[in-house]
Amino acid sequence: MEGHKVKEWRSTTVLCVRHSGHVAIGGDGQVTMQDTVVKHGANKLRRLYHEKVLVGFAGSAGDAFTLLERFSGKLEEYQGNLLRSAHELVKEWRTDKMLRPLESLMICCDRENTLLISGGGEVIEPDDGVVAIGSGGGYAAAPARALIADAPHLDAEEIVRKSLLIAADICIYSNQKINVVTL
Repeated sequence: MEGHKVKEWRSTTVLCVRHSGHVAIGGDGQVTMQDTVVKHGANKLRRLYHEKVLVGFAGSAGDAFTLLERFSGKLEEYQGNLLRSAHELVKEWRTDKMLRPLESLMICCDRENTLLISGGGEVIEPDDGVVAIGSGGGYAAAPARALIADAPHLDAEEIVRKSLLIAADICIYSNQKINVVTL
């Protein structure tokens, strides 16, 4: 449509931390449209494959749900194998005409692996067990790394909560309505 400006949605801070044999993923609840908060308590986290895989998403919610559905199917097809399912999803995402334009990022984890998955074909496993996405991702990853280094007695869930609260104080697209799930 000529002259039609698409409204920009910003909405997410999602953080995953693997620490001391445990993994936690958390996200804030804020969704904004341009300069207006339109939702305070969005849930950007899901449990998949018999609650053995945790997923957090950023980007267009509709796109994310489409990808979550496809990813869930891949997990079923490959019997919960996270790495294989992620690679198969990315191949499909890049080659399928309907999926290719979808704009979303996902963090997926199970007991052994943590992955960042994007539509650009990336399946990235972080070196240090910390990965974050969304508008406040960088604001959450930095304190998580500091807490792991300086407060090793904290568990993964505590690190995620504290880091997301710090991000919410800095990022205008994040809030303090935080959800955290663990394995």
